[in-house]
Amino acid sequence: MERATEAAKTAFSRKLLEWYRANRRDLPWRRTRDPYHIWVSEIMLQQTRVETVIPYYERFMERFPTPEALAAAPEEEVLKLWEGLGYYSRARNLHAAVREVCERYGGIVPDSREEIRALKGVGDYTAGAILSIAYGKPEPAVDGNVMRVLSRFFLIADDIAKAGTRTRMEELVRGMMPPDAAGDFTQALMELGAMVCTPRAPRCGGCPVAEECAARRQGIETELPVKSKAKPPRPEYRAAAVVRDRAGRILVRRRPDRGLLAGMWEIPHIWLDDEQRDMADDGKMAFLQDALAHEGIQARPLGRIGREEHVFSHIHWHMDVFEFAAVGDFASVAPLPDRYRSLDGPDGMDGLTFPNIFLRILRKVYGK
Repeated sequence: MERATEAAKTAFSRKLLEWYRANRRDLPWRRTRDPYHIWVSEIMLQQTRVETVIPYYERFMERFPTPEALAAAPEEEVLKLWEGLGYYSRARNLHAAVREVCERYGGIVPDSREEIRALKGVGDYTAGAILSIAYGKPEPAVDGNVMRVLSRFFLIADDIAKAGTRTRMEELVRGMMPPDAAGDFTQALMELGAMVCTPRAPRCGGCPVAEECAARRQGIETELPVKSKAKPPRPEYRAAAVVRDRAGRILVRRRPDRGLLAGMWEIPHIWLDDEQRDMADDGKMAFLQDALAHEGIQARPLGRIGREEHVFSHIHWHMDVFEFAAVGDFASVAPLPDRYRSLDGPDGMDGLTFPNIFLRILRKVYGK
């Protein structure tokens, strides 16, 4: 690690702030200092592109402009507005934490690291972002973008996947934050990492601190940061059944109240073991037919629709999708088996929250 001199830190802060104030993007959450709005934006932006987040953020803020409005909403409505954004535990945690803020703090987002860090789903980065951007406190918000910038500028070759490296970088940022511009400094670091100091092809020609960047001087900017490889997500193989009755209704079911994608809606599907996953389509459809019959749904297979893939943080779903014709009409089954219901058409999806992989399947089926 190249020694971070006071002169280097001062030059870095000054040039970075000048660049940010002249070049920052006009994003909806940058037009406010409301800590609740900043909080929502930071949760949405986790592992999600800015361009994707903007329409979700705007719809969410229109429906839930205050902590009280979000706290009073049923979880299903919150999840429906989050539908398609993924990582649904973020929405659940945000909902629970905002309710706690309303109960314990009268709807005012706390302004101390200890209190805000104790809220469900709020980590060190989110706490630092809210405290610095909304409250102007010199608290660091260090994420992957920021660690990449610091690794290159100060030639830090420590593994950024290690907690100790993040802690040292947080202290480095805290020591550079201008006391009267903490929020701008936090956002400037994020902006530089997102727009200029990018992972594979950094745009050094447009970087405001390129001349002082230690990694660039040594020609190793693309070799940093150092990060040990995470364990790849575990592959799982599944087969899904799009079951239609004679009226064109499609069968869906609600997931269990606990576990992955808890309480959301899905197309019926089964897990395939190592032997089943290598079977021909006829064999997979036979297993699906048996599974449906076991739950009281009689249907005959029609054929393959296609394959969908979805990667969670720890699991990679490989899902073969097949079409089935129900025996009779769902309307004549009174009632459908527990957790099941039928969709009359794409409008029937309103009010039900589907994970992304099932949204994609249903949209293809409905031609949307």
